[in-house]
Amino acid sequence: MSQQRIMRAIIDNISKVIIGKKSVAELCLISLLCEGHVLVEDVPGVGKTSLVSSLAKSIDCSFRRIQFTPDILPSDLTGFSIFNQKTGEFEYKTGLLMSSFILADEINRTSPKTQASLLEVMEENQVTVDGVTRKVTRPFMVMATQNPHEFVGTYPLPEAQMDRFIMRIRIGYPEQADEVDILKRFKHSKPIIEPVATPTEIVDLQEDVKNVFVNESVYGYIVDLVRSTRTNPNAELGASPRGSFMLYRAAQAFALYAGRAYVIPDDVKLMAKHVLAHRIVLSQDAKIHQVTQEDVVETALKSVTVPAPRVQGNA
Repeated sequence: MSQQRIMRAIIDNISKVIIGKKSVAELCLISLLCEGHVLVEDVPGVGKTSLVSSLAKSIDCSFRRIQFTPDILPSDLTGFSIFNQKTGEFEYKTGLLMSSFILADEINRTSPKTQASLLEVMEENQVTVDGVTRKVTRPFMVMATQNPHEFVGTYPLPEAQMDRFIMRIRIGYPEQADEVDILKRFKHSKPIIEPVATPTEIVDLQEDVKNVFVNESVYGYIVDLVRSTRTNPNAELGASPRGSFMLYRAAQAFALYAGRAYVIPDDVKLMAKHVLAHRIVLSQDAKIHQVTQEDVVETALKSVTVPAPRVQGNA
């Protein structure tokens, strides 16, 4: 199956369950192609679990939902060693992270120590227990959720962990017609999702993304956008160099999804808010005046000169 047919088939599959939110499904797929992780910040009941579940089923991968609570321990996620009295040796018991797709539901309700246990696996696709490093399966993706309106008993994610997510996505409520369609389509049962791709095909697509051509002028455009967020008076902290790289990779993935072997500036512009906004720390004055992180990125997009689209040139 061709690259385009695989990607379109996955989106069509997800759209059977997540109605009227094709752009959200596309962002999740693009994040997966970048080998990245997604933070979904939205209210309950808009389909966060169904989104990641249908993505996993579409690729015939294992899926695990972890409900984060204050009593979840790091060892519950990474696994632990237990002494076997029969053999006289310690045995490793796998943790909850040993799955291809992880839904970290309400991640901000667990302790900072447990949140921190995710950092290694999100960055390096591995867990280390008692000095032994174990790789997780590929593809591997963490989709974490948090409610943006309920903060009682929560532990806000620190900037270092927010920076590990390639994108922050908001699903939002469906349109009126889409919500009617949801009632009609799900009145008996949810649609059955059949696999339309294999894990190997996704890993191959992830490698194809890295080979998408990027012109020298686009490199400069990405860096200028990120640097502009650092000098904005409304930002106490701008986007990090990791943000520059993630924006670069997301633009490559979007170009591949669009059927191109090269990146154009519009790819960067389309991905910028999703990739950069959550990496920005607003100043107190900006919060008082209700300036958002997306506003800071929008200012950068308006102030930085867009290079003329060119395909030829040095990478």
